[in-house]
Amino acid sequence: MFLYKLVSTFGLFFSLTYLAIGQQKSTLSIDQIMQDPKWIGTQPNAISWSADGNSVYFRWNPEKNLFDSVYQMFASKFVPFKAGKEVDFEVQAGKGTRSKDGNKIAFIHLGDLYLRDLKTNRTIKITKTLEEKSNPVFLNYGFEIAFQKTGNVFVWSQKDGSIVQVTDFRNTKKPSTKFGALSARDSLQSQEELGLMQVLKERKQKTELSKLANQKAKTDTIPRFYTDGKQVQNLGISPDGRFISYQLFEPPAKLNPTQVPSYVNESGFTKELPARENVGYPQGNYSFFLFDLLKDSLISFPVSELPGIYDKPDYLKDYPNRPAPLKPLPRGIVVNAVFWNEPGNKAIVEVSSQDNKDRWLMLWNASTSRFTLADRQRDEAWIGGPAAESGVEWINNEQICYLSEATGYAHLYFLDLKSGTKTRKTSGKFEIQKMELSVDKNWVFLLSNAPHPGEQHWYRISVKADSKMEQITRMNGGYEISMSPDNKWIAYRYSYSNNPWELYFQENKPGSNPVQVTFKARSSEFSAYPWRDPELVNFSASDGAKVYARLYKPETAKKNGATVIFVHGAGYLQNAHKRWSNYFREYMFHNLLTDLGYTVIDVDYRGSSGYGRDCRTGIYRHMGGKDLEDHADAVKYLIQNQQVDPQRIGIYGGSYGGFITLMALFTKPGMFKAGAALRSVTDWAHYNHGYTSNILNEPQNDSLAYRRSSPIYFAEGLQDRLLMCHGMVDVNVHFQDVVRLSQRLIELKKENWELAVYPVEDHGFVEPSSWADEYKRILKLFQDELVGK
Repeated sequence: MFLYKLVSTFGLFFSLTYLAIGQQKSTLSIDQIMQDPKWIGTQPNAISWSADGNSVYFRWNPEKNLFDSVYQMFASKFVPFKAGKEVDFEVQAGKGTRSKDGNKIAFIHLGDLYLRDLKTNRTIKITKTLEEKSNPVFLNYGFEIAFQKTGNVFVWSQKDGSIVQVTDFRNTKKPSTKFGALSARDSLQSQEELGLMQVLKERKQKTELSKLANQKAKTDTIPRFYTDGKQVQNLGISPDGRFISYQLFEPPAKLNPTQVPSYVNESGFTKELPARENVGYPQGNYSFFLFDLLKDSLISFPVSELPGIYDKPDYLKDYPNRPAPLKPLPRGIVVNAVFWNEPGNKAIVEVSSQDNKDRWLMLWNASTSRFTLADRQRDEAWIGGPAAESGVEWINNEQICYLSEATGYAHLYFLDLKSGTKTRKTSGKFEIQKMELSVDKNWVFLLSNAPHPGEQHWYRISVKADSKMEQITRMNGGYEISMSPDNKWIAYRYSYSNNPWELYFQENKPGSNPVQVTFKARSSEFSAYPWRDPELVNFSASDGAKVYARLYKPETAKKNGATVIFVHGAGYLQNAHKRWSNYFREYMFHNLLTDLGYTVIDVDYRGSSGYGRDCRTGIYRHMGGKDLEDHADAVKYLIQNQQVDPQRIGIYGGSYGGFITLMALFTKPGMFKAGAALRSVTDWAHYNHGYTSNILNEPQNDSLAYRRSSPIYFAEGLQDRLLMCHGMVDVNVHFQDVVRLSQRLIELKKENWELAVYPVEDHGFVEPSSWADEYKRILKLFQDELVGK
């Protein structure tokens, strides 16, 4: 029997000097692969363009300094060099807002507003004040610039250089219009005095008239909005300067955030770190408004008129005895964004229900002062995927394009607002992952995994009828694309499974050739090892779904029959792909394991991204259901196709991966001989609202979903060896999660588990010593349990 042990980074010392026990060895070591990632090489990041489109800027560190520096490359020379002192100013200029004709750009630098004429390259500083400015936009075809300061909208006129305040938001209640309110007794005395003294009466009338006149004069000049303590969000102005748009957020009356103790810090005392609330707490109320500056009128968004706003979710059928409300109430809504056409007489308002089961695109028409439905997407699970983050683009004043998951995959749609005709421009079992309309509005550029779920490419499609996607990039792998201001060129980060990100440059059209700009992503030390290109495989799940995975196969002579299954985190994330993984430490660890004779598989289980709506929502109301079955089916696949030993299978992962590991050991005893659960969610009722409520609804409304999805309720099923690791200052998945599960295991008299704690680590570890300690423990677990001494 194994004795359970509470171990920590500052306690028990394990002898972990070997890499293989009696069998295979690797030239890699845990200390090597878990050191500061700079040993791998230096990868460019944060790509941006100069305002004139002649230069590309990016952050890079080929000299391996403490911090990255900004590098510059002329678009015609492809030779990067360290940028000069004024680079931050130029980077901000390149990120600015352009006028309709493309000849001017407005931008913020160090809190002040600037305007650059791109024809003359002349730059003027418009403001010089301490208050931070933000969100510059051109009005009236470039003759004015609106910007925000101190929570209000201001407009600068190019004609005379004046700056006019347009809004006056006050975080208070609207004051009473009655002056000098008195008690009943004092009021009677005052009235008698005014009746006796004519001069007092006249003076009082003059004072009140003066106050009213001053108040009216201010109101005529600047519209005043009293928010009564509500927070102003999404403040904006239409391109013609006529409409102000804003959302008011009323926070819940009572918040109950958790506190995370920090035991090791500079003070020497225990500190409490403020953290989030748990799922299910009130989320506050939102209301959206348009204010017509021309008509001095306020338009409230008509929530009750949204189609389906009173619809109830299907899961309530599982609670037939729950009493219905006496009066149907509309669901809460959030306005995500407002997209104006160029004249400013129409806007698409993107609205989501607070339960995230609906997304509406509502058309605002200034000529009718009405909102009408342009598009509605309903999902009984939750609205998500690339379509939920893509926004809306105006092709012309009557036509928009956007992404929708209506077919089960995120695809591009065109909508004619006048006729109501909707056209799907792309189709197939793949996703459009990014959409960007060209500046001339003739093309839509797309990032898509059309060739294979794990492979990305950059495409373009004409706005004309019957057009088809045209592929621009050539190399298999992954891309992060940045277009030049005129859309004629692209600078991008490109990577492959075993090659980290490098910077490339090419023309933004089909048939063009890429030029590699940087060559430092692989250091000589990193390149000395033959890093594997894991095979992308797929297998059929027990319910018939196709599941993709990365497979690492050892050489036949080294194969030891043991298997390790890695479970990626985040839930909605993809790791069975052909690009350099965010899990690069795990990738290197899998190479080490394969050297030792292990077969390693990394599964994109149900809930992963890149595979469409049904895969994304396959975990709805039951995490630890289909997602766990996908790993069980991976075991069957390996036994049948890779001849692994079914008695020597281990599983590990972090965050959501740690959760699956716990569910695997608790609900499928005997299938996995050992598991390492890192920074794991053990009870979903203790996790955050935004993520959890999408998948499991709220615990007070759908307790069945939480009960069947939380490992702590299945801990009695533990039979096999379990290692748990957790950072003590984790403000995402709180350390309390693993403490509560530990107490549960103690009360169940389980002895085959241990816990390693990391006093200075948050959810994502930072210190190489912590990474190394954690993975030495994982390696020892698998060597002891799957290979044997």
